[in-house]
Amino acid sequence: MCETAQARIVEQLKFLYGESTALQIWPELQGRLAAFTARNPQLLQGVPDPANRLTERDVVLITYGDQVREPGKPPLQSLFEVLGSTVSNVITTVHILPFFPYSSDDGFSVIDYLAVNPELGSWEHIRNFRQGFKLMFDCVINHISSQSAWFKAFLAGDPDFENAFIVVPPDTDLSDVVRPRALPLLTPVETTSGEKLVWTTFSADQIDLNFADPSLLLRFIDVLLRYIEEGAVIIRLDAIAYLWKRTGTSCIHLAETHHVVKLFRAILDRVAPAVMLITETNVPHQENISYFGSGTDEAQMVYQFSLPPLVFHAIVSGNATYLSRWAADLDVPTAQTTFYNFLASHDGIGVRPVEGILPPAEVERLIEQTTAHKGHISYKTNSDGSKSAYELNISYFNALVFPDSSSSLIEEQVNRFMVSQAIMLSLKGVPAIYIHSLFGSQNYYAGVTQTGRYRSINREKFDRAALEAELADPNSLRARIFSAYYHLLAERRQHLAFHPNSPQEILDLHPALFIVKRVSLDGKETIICVHNVSDASQAVRLGALPANAAVMHDVLAKISYPVSEGQLTLEVQPYQVLWLIAE
Repeated sequence: MCETAQARIVEQLKFLYGESTALQIWPELQGRLAAFTARNPQLLQGVPDPANRLTERDVVLITYGDQVREPGKPPLQSLFEVLGSTVSNVITTVHILPFFPYSSDDGFSVIDYLAVNPELGSWEHIRNFRQGFKLMFDCVINHISSQSAWFKAFLAGDPDFENAFIVVPPDTDLSDVVRPRALPLLTPVETTSGEKLVWTTFSADQIDLNFADPSLLLRFIDVLLRYIEEGAVIIRLDAIAYLWKRTGTSCIHLAETHHVVKLFRAILDRVAPAVMLITETNVPHQENISYFGSGTDEAQMVYQFSLPPLVFHAIVSGNATYLSRWAADLDVPTAQTTFYNFLASHDGIGVRPVEGILPPAEVERLIEQTTAHKGHISYKTNSDGSKSAYELNISYFNALVFPDSSSSLIEEQVNRFMVSQAIMLSLKGVPAIYIHSLFGSQNYYAGVTQTGRYRSINREKFDRAALEAELADPNSLRARIFSAYYHLLAERRQHLAFHPNSPQEILDLHPALFIVKRVSLDGKETIICVHNVSDASQAVRLGALPANAAVMHDVLAKISYPVSEGQLTLEVQPYQVLWLIAE
């Protein structure tokens, strides 16, 4: 191992555990990394330039492993076959949400990090995806299932796991701890040495892990390396913001947490430099982007959590002003980092990420819209004991379109929804699409009734035959949305101006229009993306055109518009999208 990599890794170990312990841990870790490289020498070959790991052709699809079901076939196989026949030409990476054995939270209470849930398939089925897609895995790092072997060993007094979980003495003052849920922070459990209170940030079934224990860290490094061996090129650090706990603090974004990310980054840079880390931190924007670190030492990507509520707000209000102001200030520290742009996921629409961006009255508008459109509101507990909205639980389609609307309005429904998706696709960064957005799913009320959990409203599973029948019917909502989405994706990947790192400029020319100008890294291509977020036609004059442009061509509708005296005057129809290049 080169001295630079060794120095970075040892530096992080010293910060976390002190010099003496770090020097004890290092030989064992060094041996594991050397063995990994010996098994996987190909991971050090043909490594792309860090600024070009991802290009304009890269799009991530977010899906559960059992998203597509049919009789007599493992769901992972069915999912692979459906994606292969529908999106293999426009989707490059599949993020399979936790596919491990689990006890709750639709996979995020993991029983065994190194096994595939047999109800979904096997590691061989996961490997099959590598035939047509790159893979993104979850590393559910903050907590583990109460039914896991690790936690059972702790309860039984196994000395190897006695420090693997966080035991808190009764009456400890935890009032400063930031809470993402309105549930008890501590859970009593019975061990061989009596009752103990263990830390449970998210639920009583999800027991927080204690990364202050070096042995636990080494176990997780083994997990990380196994995921890479199984083909993961992007690893999502789930709920990473809450990882390290120190009483008397907020226990969110602690310095130790950042240094764990730095450690993982240093390890990957050494043994698998093409593999990327992405941090999942559903928090205000400035806190979120802190996980870029210096731009070379932490995550290569962070979730763009402010985007979903801001786009939601723009279309609900018919006013893109707040979205435009926010997007105008977006930047990344280096070309090695980029944003992970998404609008919907397996979770709801976070509210905290627009703190300081949207006024409280505008946030309340989103809450009212969610309730009116038959969604739900999830709350968190604040340090003073009060509760506030944390997440809006609703399908992204129904957030924008009233559920069960008349089929006579389907064209307007599709346009209203698709302008939101086009905005996301136009921005600097890598787009990530939840499978329910790709196929135009609506609120799944039966799921909420069955599970009692609000998040189930956008976690419906597909029956393969029914899904394929709807996609084959050109008049169905699913088919119309999928067709429109496919068209956007197929066109986007043809243009260098959509490279994740290509410059962007927000043209704030009209409150009802979100306009972004993208320029390719070589300066040879400019695309001006115009999105009408309102239900009325809007006139606009574009002046920031490429030099000597005589005609601007909409690559989506294949319509050309003449330029007069260096300017282009447009009448943008309700919810219309234009992606304009010079002819």
